[in-house]
Amino acid sequence: MLSCPRCPPHPATTLVALSVLEGDDLALSVQVLQEFYVQATRSGKPERLTHAQASLLIESFLRFPVQEMTVELLQAALASKARFRISYGDAAIIEAARAQGCHAVLSEDLNHGQDYYGVKVVNPFRKRA
Repeated sequence: MLSCPRCPPHPATTLVALSVLEGDDLALSVQVLQEFYVQATRSGKPERLTHAQASLLIESFLRFPVQEMTVELLQAALASKARFRISYGDAAIIEAARAQGCHAVLSEDLNHGQDYYGVKVVNPFRKRA
């Protein structure tokens, strides 16, 4: 779920992901839930989830605050996409975090430590030196 959808699961990655999900300071966005569903149920994925399994997991994730997509969020994401030269999906996640009042985004796709005007990227799977 928080691990790379293109990589096989690793026990250490699974432990980190579970630790993140046990926290009480996590917020999600509709964009993140959509991406989870698409990757988790992707055909050709050896351990893919069924629609029902993925839907149940998403339902369980709703215990966290979820930033809904709004026109304002869409416009902010479009502006951030252009400003930071990142994908629209990443910009939507950054702006959803900002709308939720988050100061950090957990991501292994964006550059660890990058600051997007007050929203900093943290890769929870990054090995510490």
